[in-house]
Formats: sequence, structure tokens, C-alpha cells
Amino acid sequence: MIDRRAFLLAGLGFAGGCAGWRTRPAAAARRAEEWPCYAADNAASKYSPLDAIHAGNAGRLRVVWEWESPDAAILDAHPQLGPGEFQATPIMIGGVLYTSTAMSQVAAIDAASGRTLWVYDPGTWRRGPTTIKGFQHRGVAWWSDGETSRIYIGTGDARLIALDARSGRPVPGFGRNGEIDLRSVGLSRPVERDPADLYGCTSAPLVCRDTLVIGGYIHDRALKDPMPPGDVRGFDVRTGALKWSFRTIPLPGEHGADTWPDGAAARIGNGNIWAPMSADDELGIVYLPGSCATDNLYGGLRPGDNLFSSSLIALDVETGARRWHFQTVHHDVWDYDLPCAPNLVDLDIGGARVKAVAQVTKQGLCFVFDRVSGTPLWPIEERAVPQSTIPGERSAPTQPFPTRPAPFEANGVTPEMLIDFSPELRAEARQILETYRYGPLYTPLDRRPTIVRPSWLGAANWQGAAVDPDSGVLYVPSQSAATALALDEHGAPALPDGARDTEIAGASVVVRGPRGLPLFKPPYGRISAIDLRRGELLWTRPNGPGATDSPALAPYRLGWIGSQQRAAPLLTRSLLFVGEGPHDRRYAQKVLRAYDKRSGEVKAEIALPGHTLGAPMSYAVGGRQFIVYAMGFRQRPHKLVALAEV
Repeated sequence: MIDRRAFLLAGLGFAGGCAGWRTRPAAAARRAEEWPCYAADNAASKYSPLDAIHAGNAGRLRVVWEWESPDAAILDAHPQLGPGEFQATPIMIGGVLYTSTAMSQVAAIDAASGRTLWVYDPGTWRRGPTTIKGFQHRGVAWWSDGETSRIYIGTGDARLIALDARSGRPVPGFGRNGEIDLRSVGLSRPVERDPADLYGCTSAPLVCRDTLVIGGYIHDRALKDPMPPGDVRGFDVRTGALKWSFRTIPLPGEHGADTWPDGAAARIGNGNIWAPMSADDELGIVYLPGSCATDNLYGGLRPGDNLFSSSLIALDVETGARRWHFQTVHHDVWDYDLPCAPNLVDLDIGGARVKAVAQVTKQGLCFVFDRVSGTPLWPIEERAVPQSTIPGERSAPTQPFPTRPAPFEANGVTPEMLIDFSPELRAEARQILETYRYGPLYTPLDRRPTIVRPSWLGAANWQGAAVDPDSGVLYVPSQSAATALALDEHGAPALPDGARDTEIAGASVVVRGPRGLPLFKPPYGRISAIDLRRGELLWTRPNGPGATDSPALAPYRLGWIGSQQRAAPLLTRSLLFVGEGPHDRRYAQKVLRAYDKRSGEVKAEIALPGHTLGAPMSYAVGGRQFIVYAMGFRQRPHKLVALAEV
């Protein structure tokens, strides 16, 4: 049984989700030893003020328990389903961890021992894989009014479920028998269930004040006419009653409708919020990272700038009314949707205290705004970009570029970026480059294979950035993936050999260089520290050695070149923790590294039984600090692994 005292302690002192807006300021509501939200708090800081783990003892961290996902039992009985990706980050309240699994199960786990307390299976897996990558899910949300505590999940098959945190049972007074069918409530057009299974949820809901906000996952490829809409909804956290809907593809007469000429809004879908969100509980504003519209690499059927696709959107959490927005990509034809929760932080700038929001992007850009008004902290320039030559496509003539901070990843392609390990290799790389179409950032796809760098895999992706609330420094891991794809005269992918026809953005190939080497110079993955008070890059370094000891690269003794995988940050009072992401190469090292936040110097390397996939989190129980991460990249078993000093 669960310790009732732990739950009473978790509920004392404040009401609400991650911040106790009714009784005390949001910044004071979170207990230092807890991790009550997917990204630590509604500000998406990914920050823990704990310092029991520090530079002096981080090297002594060891695995103290491992927890295996209950999905394993389902896969034993139904091996044809496949394991998917374990992308979850648990939350911790009152000594109990709560997590989702790849198959949308929910589990409560004793935070000290890793012992399972309860499991709830909504049966999502019975409908088969819920995304193009199979089963995947990132987390759950928590709310308490001081007497009752609830856990919320948006499932892969599009249900919003409220569970009693003590028992793991559905809450009878929420929706219908504890759940809401998200396909039929509050959408501008209903979404039918069909074999394509286009619609679901992969990220955690968000609780701000007494409103439960949820977006949704929608398949990127145009498989239906019309496609599902990307509407965002707010529900009453107690009853599940719909409070508001916000249409990310506006209807006639609504703000932004003029950016959808020729009736495109009636048939186009997506524009959804698949990524995690953030919120300011004191201001009552929720911040939404918008996705691109259908389909993600061809916009001939949707002329115009297409608000609110690929936009940062600020909504009033009580009414769903738009406070402000900023579109980071006009008429997106690169799949450059906003992939992660924006980071909220208060900054001292020129003697004034500024409530800021920073949004990192797949392009390697960082947009920073006053989060009350939406005013950019530094000028954002509209610059001319190359234009599409695909018949019927009308690409945007300009795109927005922040003047500060500078990009944290290489943008676009020039010959100067090619490998230069030897004159011969550089000459071979140049010959390969000329077989592609290439150019600056926002070079659109063409009938000739075109290099996109960074690709739709990101610079930044769903793992996002972390921000230090004291220093105002943002830490973002990123990768420098370059992919190539050609479109035919109708805007459909012209698949090269070896391409994966899973979604339009996945029907591409990684650009290869000569003799099994990369085409471009390293680093291929890096960590960047950005001072948001000044808009300046403090330091950047490769994220680990990467594939330096591979047979192709070892002879060149390049030093650290960075992992070519997505990685997630965790900040504590003195350290930055980053893994290298999932690998399938035998030479890949499995470690979690502790970096000095001020210099980027590596302070410790901690051996791991697998690669970090879900973003790590930290908490304390009984005076002992733990770091927990999820592992399991399209293979079994999926596990949560806890590290502590031994």
C-alpha cells in the first residue's frame, strides 16, 4: 500500500498543479525535493535546486534501482506489437514517482526503492501502435486541492483520463467514468477512428490554475481530406467539463483566417501542439509550441502564411483567448515546427526585471520575448530566402531571424562546411556536394535532391532546453543532422534508395560523405550555454566523443566530435547533466556526463546500463538525491533507472 502520510504531505500548503496560485506565489510553491511537472515546473526549467549531488561526488553515482515497464507483459503476450520508444520523464510528489509508458499505461512507483505501487492500463495498445514510430509517450500531469490528488494522461488513442493518485483508479466525477474522448469534444470538426489512426496524444497535459490544457499528436502525412484539426482545449481540472477551444487553423472571421486563402483552412489539418507546453500560473497564460500544417514539406494546397502553424502562441488559460503569438516560420515547408516547451525565466536586463520566454527551434535558432506582451527582447528581422520552383508551390518571400542570440547550430550548407581531414577527402566531399541542391537556411525542396540542414530531426527537438532561474542561462543540447529529399512535380516525395516511407519528413536519407565519413565537419552534436540577459553565447562544446572510435573516423584523431543523437538536459544548483541519446552502434559509450554550468568542463562521467532517451529528472527522498531517466529505444526492456551516491 502507498504511505498515506506521503500523500497528505504532498497535498498540504497549496492547491493547483505545479504552482500554488491560490495561496502563494508560483516560484515558492514547488518543494525543492520534488519534481511535480514533466519539465520540473510549468516554466519548463528542467531545473532542480538540490545540491546533494555536486562536482565532488557526481563521479560516485551508481545505479541503485531499475524499474521495468509493465509494457513487457503485454509484449510477451503480443510480440507482434513491438516495443516503441520509452520517452517518458516521471514526476515525483510526496515520495512517489508517476510515469506513463510507451503503451500509455500509468504507474506509481516508490521513489526510494523503485517498487511498483499500482499500474493502470487503459488498453490503448489493443488498437495497435499509436504513432508512425510505434508506441511512444512522454509523461503525465498532477493536480491536488489539498485533499485529493489526481494524475492525468492523454493517451495514444486520444482519451483524457483522470486517475486517483492514491489508488490508480479512474475518478468517477471526471468526464464519463473518469475519461473524455478527445476525438469528439471541442474540435472544429470531429475525428473518426479509422485504421490510419491519425490522431492521439504523446505528451503530458498541463495543469495551470484549475484548467487542464491538452494538445495532440497528428500524423504528418496527408492521408485524409479533411485532415484532423490541431485544436487545443482547456478542461475543468475537477469535472472534465470543456472550458474552451483554440483553433490553430482559424475559421472565417477569426484572427489569422486571411493567411489561409482559397478555402485551404476547411480541408487542411495539423497545426497541432504535439510537444510539451509551459505556463505562467501568476499571469494565467499558457504557451503553446505550434506544429506545421498538413503536409509538412509541400504547401501547394495551402497558400498563405498559414497562421498559427509553426507559431509560439500565448493563450489566456481561463478563456482560451489569444494574448499574442509569433510565427517562427511562414508557410512552413521544412517540417520546422516548434518541437519543445518554451522556457520561462525572469531576467534582469538594464536594471529592469523582465518576464521572458525563450523558444528554441529545429533550425538552431532561439527566439526570446517578453512573455506578457510578446515583444521581442531583441529585434527579429525578416530576411529574403530562396524560393520554391515546384509548380503550384508559393513559398514565403521572407523568414524571421532573431538578431540575438546567434544560432546555436550551423544553418544551411556552404562548401566551407565540408570535411577537411585531408585535401583528397575535401575534394571528394565537394564532388558529392555538387550532386545535391543546397543553399542557406530555408532553401526549399526541389525535384533535385535538396540538403536540409539542420533537418526536421532538429537542432533542438522534444527534449528541449533547460534554464537556470538564478543566472538566466539557457542550456540546449542539439544535433547537426543533414538529410536530403526530392519532391516530384506534384509535391510528393521522390524517394531515393534507402528512404523510409513512414511520413513525409521521414521519407529521406541522411547525407553521407566520402569513404564512409560524414560530409560535413564536426561537431555533429553539441551543448550550448546562452546568457538570456544579454543574448550571448557563453560557451559551446561537443556533446561527448560521439563516433570518434568508429573504423571510419578513428584514424583522423579528431577528439570529441559530438553525438549525432538527440539528448536531454537536467540542471541542478551546480551541474548540468546530459547523456548522448540512443545509439545502435557497438562503439558507442553509455554514460551520463556532469558538466560545470559556468565553463562546460566535464566534472564526472557516470556509467549507465543503457542510453538516456526520456529527459532525466531529479528529486530527494530521505535526504538522498536521485537522478532518474528512461531507457528503451525500439527495443526491450523499457526501464526507469535511478542513480544515487553509494
